[in-house]
Amino acid sequence: MDANVVEQANNLIRILAIIIFLGIVLTKISKRINIPDVVLYIAAGIIVGPSVLNIIDFSEFGVINQVILAFGAAYILFDGGREIAFNVLNEVKVTIGLLATVGVLISTVVTGFFAWQIFHIDFIYALLLGAVIASTDPSVLVPLFKRMNISPKLKQTIIAESAFNDAAGAIITFAIVGIAAGGSFSVGGSLLDLLKTAGGGILVGAIVGYIGNKLVCEGKFGVCRGFTAEMAIAAVLGAYVISDLIGASGFMAAFTVGMVSGNKSIFKLKAMEGSDEAHEQFKDVTISLVRMLIFMLLGVQMNFGIISQYWGESLIVILTFVFLARPISVLLTVPFDRKAKWNIREIAYLCWTRETGVIPAALAGMLITMKIPNAELISAVTSMAIIITLTFQASTAKYLAKVLKLEVKPTIKIQ
Repeated sequence: MDANVVEQANNLIRILAIIIFLGIVLTKISKRINIPDVVLYIAAGIIVGPSVLNIIDFSEFGVINQVILAFGAAYILFDGGREIAFNVLNEVKVTIGLLATVGVLISTVVTGFFAWQIFHIDFIYALLLGAVIASTDPSVLVPLFKRMNISPKLKQTIIAESAFNDAAGAIITFAIVGIAAGGSFSVGGSLLDLLKTAGGGILVGAIVGYIGNKLVCEGKFGVCRGFTAEMAIAAVLGAYVISDLIGASGFMAAFTVGMVSGNKSIFKLKAMEGSDEAHEQFKDVTISLVRMLIFMLLGVQMNFGIISQYWGESLIVILTFVFLARPISVLLTVPFDRKAKWNIREIAYLCWTRETGVIPAALAGMLITMKIPNAELISAVTSMAIIITLTFQASTAKYLAKVLKLEVKPTIKIQ
């Protein structure tokens, strides 16, 4: 075997060992100091990365980094899908649809306008910045809100929005890239792309999710009974790959696989006794590991020099993003959903909930790879948006729910 390959493999094992050990320690610390663990993961990544101590350099593992990012986000979305009850989703489908499409577009334009004024860059690249950070982060929101006792309507709206708005954010981002490269913008074409991307992912996820669950449930087709956890991973990966092949959203497909898994009774699927409990234990450990990897590696790869160069202007843009763009996007969409009967306290909570994370980071990285003008600046703002929104918004989510009197008694967990 090539000595260089062996050396790379050993280096990768060393990096993974360091990340997992640090992740365990930081998870324990986060529970004591009441700060979201992902904030500590990012900070640790920056410290051990090339910018500070240079203990970990992941630049030679680009493919592995993409695998961790894609699988981690997809599996976390799968877990979020399992928390969704179809009857609750039906109640708030208009809200989710508006927030994940019109809301993302409003946030893009508002943030882009202020970025244009503050950074004095071409408006098209300011809009691109707004589009990159417009979507929320399922890898933070799903685990965070699973542990919170707020109404199913509010909890599932936040989780579902984080899944659905990724497709809209990515479509708007690459539509703007096309315009910047000399192309044209078509509302009809963009809506068609959104329908294909999101709708295709839902269709693939529903089919793969049903087949996967059918194979591990009771009945004559349950030939893979006893392998619920393994089948879940196969279904998530399969749905993601198939969706990618047809140009649909792999993340949406993974989320839909989770929804099928969490609503078995609707599909007349009966799980084997004890299988869901065993799957739950396996899933929790897997998600814990991928969250450590995703966010620590995100910190390792942050360009600290660019962040320090633009931190002042970036901070102003992010404050505008949090305190103006998000509230405007919520206030111009959510009240139109009369069926959901949102009250002012719930609307206020939605205005505050918009953590940035994995998908914006991935989009920013893609822009740098594509050598888009101002990509380094966009990456710096994205990095700061991730740190600030996770530090202040995620860490105050539970406290704000208590202040707004949105907490409810725990309900029976959906299987």
